[in-house]
Amino acid sequence: MVDSAPIRVMLVDDHAVVRSGLRAFLLAFDDLTLVGEAGSGFEALALLGKANPDVVLMDLMMPEMDGAATTKAIRERNPHVQVVVLTSFPEEELVTKALKAGAISYLLKNVSARELSDAIRKAYSGRSTLAPEAAQALIHSTTQPPKLGHDLTPREREVLELMSKGQNNVEIADELVVSKSTIKFHVSNILSKLQSTSRTEAVALAIENNLLDRRA
Repeated sequence: MVDSAPIRVMLVDDHAVVRSGLRAFLLAFDDLTLVGEAGSGFEALALLGKANPDVVLMDLMMPEMDGAATTKAIRERNPHVQVVVLTSFPEEELVTKALKAGAISYLLKNVSARELSDAIRKAYSGRSTLAPEAAQALIHSTTQPPKLGHDLTPREREVLELMSKGQNNVEIADELVVSKSTIKFHVSNILSKLQSTSRTEAVALAIENNLLDRRA
C-alpha cells in the first residue's frame, strides 16, 4: 500500500506469548501497524475507542468474555471494524458462532505469516478468508437439518419443562398465571414442533435431545 496509511491492527488474546509473537509478526509489514493489544474481551472493549483499529485479530477461547461475545460487542459499537478470528479450534459450533457474531474471517493459529497478512488486508477491504477446516465446518453446518426443537419459543420451553414434571394443562396454567386455552395452544405447538403424538413422547424426545433444563 504505497502512499497510504497502514492498516491499524489490534490484538486480543489472553496469552501474552501469543500476543508477543503477533506483535513481532506485524513489525515485518510496512502496511500493517499495531495500535493496541488486550488480554481479555473486557479489556478489548475498553481499549477500542482509544486504539481505533481497522482490523482486530481475535482469540476465541478467553475466560469471562469469549471471542464471539467480544466480536459481537465490537461490531455493535463500531461496525466499520473488521474482526479476524485467530484460534486453534476448528469446531463447527465455534465457527458458526464466531461468524454469526460478525467475524469476517476465521483462521487457525498454524496459518503462515503471509496468509495472515493477506487475510488482514482482505478483511480491511471487506473480503472474507476462511481456513479450509473452517470452510468445511461451515458447509457441514449449512447442509445439516436443524436440530429437533430448535424452533421452540422460550414460553414453549417453559411449558415443556412443566410437562416433564407431570403437570397437566390446568396445573401449568395456574403456575404460569395464564388461561387453560393458552396452555392448550402451547402444548399443541410443542407436539407439532417435536413431531410427537402425545405428551409422553414429546417429553421423551425433549430429554433425548437435551431440550430440558436438568439442573436441580
